[in-house]
Amino acid sequence: MTPWTRARRCLLCLMLFLMTGTLMFIFHNSSTELSWPWNIWRTYNNVTTEGCSVSTDQCFVAYPHEYHLIVDEPDRCWKENPFLVLIIPVAPHNREARDVIRNTWSKETTVLGRGVSHYFLLGLSKDGDESEVLKEQVLQESQRHHDILQSDFVDSYSNLTIKTMVMFEWLSSHCPKTSYAMKIDSDIFLNVHNLVDMLNKAPRHLYMTGRVARNAVVLRDPNSKWFLPVSAFAESVYPPYALGLGYVFSMDLPKRIQEASSHVPPVYIEDVYVGLCMRHLGISLTDPPQSDLFKQGMPYFKFGCYWTYGIATILQNSDQVQEVWEMYQTELQKGC
Repeated sequence: MTPWTRARRCLLCLMLFLMTGTLMFIFHNSSTELSWPWNIWRTYNNVTTEGCSVSTDQCFVAYPHEYHLIVDEPDRCWKENPFLVLIIPVAPHNREARDVIRNTWSKETTVLGRGVSHYFLLGLSKDGDESEVLKEQVLQESQRHHDILQSDFVDSYSNLTIKTMVMFEWLSSHCPKTSYAMKIDSDIFLNVHNLVDMLNKAPRHLYMTGRVARNAVVLRDPNSKWFLPVSAFAESVYPPYALGLGYVFSMDLPKRIQEASSHVPPVYIEDVYVGLCMRHLGISLTDPPQSDLFKQGMPYFKFGCYWTYGIATILQNSDQVQEVWEMYQTELQKGC
């Protein structure tokens, strides 16, 4: 084999490697995933029996209903008057996830001259034997950090719609001067700087954005975690909705979505339900300025300034938040 032949083969191998990496990147960031519920990739290995079942009538949830906050910060949002409020739904027992977020992206309280506040939203534990001890632990955590909101519904997957609607209720009654809010899951890396930068140029009214699912097919398989029978939702395709990993909205929407909820039967898939309320209101969702600002997963290959670009990225679990935060800080130090 001549040196020229070897060189050509090496060049060909390099091109194939780069093409494979590019295709994997495109696959992980492709919008074709949007025909399935947003978190399907990470839950197949953690199948739960909760969710919709024809026999148990769990397709609809108990809302509207008068839920009460048992741990609250009634005056903080009024006093701080932030530009942006971040609401992080998390299970009551998951103190570790809350502490990691407190020590990473949520500690940025002033970004581009804008005030940013965060709150963790909890329900009640399903474990009766542990509930009293856990209640006391949550109360002590609240007294220390002043960022806990806890309501009196059972914190479970099938009650996520209740959790989301309690969020809208609290925001509409406690943050009258705030411009925007975001619902953001605890296993997400959030680039708050890029989020505020986007919102500085965004509409102030009737605005909701995130990774918008369009033409998502309703799953009719009873074995699916996201099963909905025709009796619960007769259409074969969902209206547009912002995926539950994290969506941002102007603060004139929470009250309107509450009002719409009295006309829209609440299904247990919370992001779909918010989309149904938006359709009832006749309000269109807005795609973000760039399609890959809200990422459903990390690509296999990450180049250059990956973490300083984008807004929200799903991680495998909340344990990765600290690791990604450190990589993000390293990129900033390099001038990204």
